[in-house]
Amino acid sequence: MSSILIIEDDKGIRNFVKEILIEKRYTVRDTDKGLKGLEIVEKIQPDLVILDLKLPDITGEEVCQRIKKMVPETIVIILTAKDSPSDIAQGLELGADDYISKPFTSEVLLARIKARLRGNSTNGSTLTIDDLTLNSKKFEVSRNGKKINLTPQEFKLLETLMMNKNTVLTRDVILSKVWKYSPDIESRVVDVYIGYLRSKIDKGFKKHLIKSIRGFGYVIKDE
Repeated sequence: MSSILIIEDDKGIRNFVKEILIEKRYTVRDTDKGLKGLEIVEKIQPDLVILDLKLPDITGEEVCQRIKKMVPETIVIILTAKDSPSDIAQGLELGADDYISKPFTSEVLLARIKARLRGNSTNGSTLTIDDLTLNSKKFEVSRNGKKINLTPQEFKLLETLMMNKNTVLTRDVILSKVWKYSPDIESRVVDVYIGYLRSKIDKGFKKHLIKSIRGFGYVIKDE
């Protein structure tokens, strides 16, 4: 069963989340401190972290960044009272995989966790299109032999496009595959991240791999 770490300074919420996860037979660790959470992540490398942003020692934003730098494959779900569009955008930009606003229900939390864990499974294969290569086990991307650094969300988006090469994906499909269609995420975030990817994958290369299909969505072509 998957291992989950809860980093939450509110004892009531922490115990509530811990109880429902144990009931579903997840292996659970918890702490109310960000630095302690980072120690646990380094030691056990949990499959998923539930992270509050308001912590007593360091910010949840810093914890998120350090987790993704330390163990990129670890899923991070932010659980916080900060629910403005700018807060959500910032959390995702830091590398969080999902964002749940307080108050929340156990059903929503469990559904998000299940979806993220299912979507994070990988067979460790290497994907190649033209001179672009993605290694899903090592979280490495290169083009024409040059290493390209991507954020976790950019990596997931590129992986989704490459796994569906030559197939046009609508924004809704991309949202479903990459962001698990979180109701807090607007479709325009897809356009923003496609822009990020293009600046790293296509800029400076004569051949552009990521194509826009007007009125439909995006595709990466292997021609």
